[in-house]
Amino acid sequence: MIGEIILQKVLPQVFRGSSDELPVSGSEIWMEDKVVFFRGNYYLIEAESGTGKSSLCAYLYGTRHDYDGEILFDRSDIRHFTVSRWCELRKTSLAYLPQEMGLFPELTVMENIEIKNRLTSYKSSDEIHRMLERLEIDHKAGEPAGRLSVGQQQRVAIVRALCQPFDFLLIDEPVSHLDQRNNECVAALIDGEARWCGGGIIATSVGNKIMLPDYELLRL
Repeated sequence: MIGEIILQKVLPQVFRGSSDELPVSGSEIWMEDKVVFFRGNYYLIEAESGTGKSSLCAYLYGTRHDYDGEILFDRSDIRHFTVSRWCELRKTSLAYLPQEMGLFPELTVMENIEIKNRLTSYKSSDEIHRMLERLEIDHKAGEPAGRLSVGQQQRVAIVRALCQPFDFLLIDEPVSHLDQRNNECVAALIDGEARWCGGGIIATSVGNKIMLPDYELLRL
């Protein structure tokens, strides 16, 4: 279990240089002595385009390492994690919804979701259909993902990301293509799943913010 994520003097290497080269002055994350995300809490990271929000998610998920400073899961530096450790964390502790979603357009909605769920055995077929129904896309379950609108694809990717237990859910601009009503539906589903497993949420936003309750707002 990951109880807390700690960032110490973290900065993407592309921004390496003097302090006036930071992407945004007044960042509450980059180059801070200590930033702590606690399991069970919600965080919304507000960013401008080009300030590294997707990079931050990739660092926390372990798919990129081009940063200075240290990222700790509890007291362990993630740079030293083995491939097998990362595989286990991504199955039981870290869920991730990247901005690009990563759906297979030729596969159906259910086939896309089942790719993840077969690895975790976390949700039953009925539970998956209920999540899709809550997001008003259950009638699309047998459709190829490539035929869906971008907003519908985003909701499918959200359901897929929730098909595992997590200590932290990382979601990069999760509602960028959703209107207010669908934003509320997505936020309610994510909030319920997080409360069920006691997980924390780290969400990024450039514009449209996910409507989570009781979140701490940070500027990137």
